[in-house]
Amino acid sequence: MSRLAGVLRRTFGVVRDHVGTDHLGNKYYFIPEQKTWTGRIVRAKRMVVAANPTEYEYIEGSIPMEWDAWIRGRRKEPPSVEELLKNKSYREQIKLKAKEVEDKDLALQAKEYEEGLVATPARTFAKGHAATTSFGKQEISEDPTSTANTFQPGSWMPNPKK
Repeated sequence: MSRLAGVLRRTFGVVRDHVGTDHLGNKYYFIPEQKTWTGRIVRAKRMVVAANPTEYEYIEGSIPMEWDAWIRGRRKEPPSVEELLKNKSYREQIKLKAKEVEDKDLALQAKEYEEGLVATPARTFAKGHAATTSFGKQEISEDPTSTANTFQPGSWMPNPKK
């Protein structure tokens, strides 16, 4: 069979074996090692044909991590449907547990603030870095400011002549 596949590859081009399809519609293929008509050996390749082939519509997570590991050669066998479903449910459980822990932590922090065990975090609005010469100084705005009955013109300076 491999001789027949080799003859077909050399005559009609690359023959690729369909390995699987993920839940997003991406199709995964394996191209076995082959010889060119000159006798040069081309190593085996793994490839994906995206369900959404336009590059600008690609979003992170368009390829599941199990398939990504297979494409990059970090695993020998492609993932099975059972494995994909098991990992998906495991990730959902982890998200639920993380949400529960976060909610418990927020409730504990609120309780500690109410009881006075922990000081509320101070909110600072410092602009710039302390090492700069303008730190702590009031900045002169280029835009005019107006609040109620007071008006302060902006600090406009003409461009120096060259």
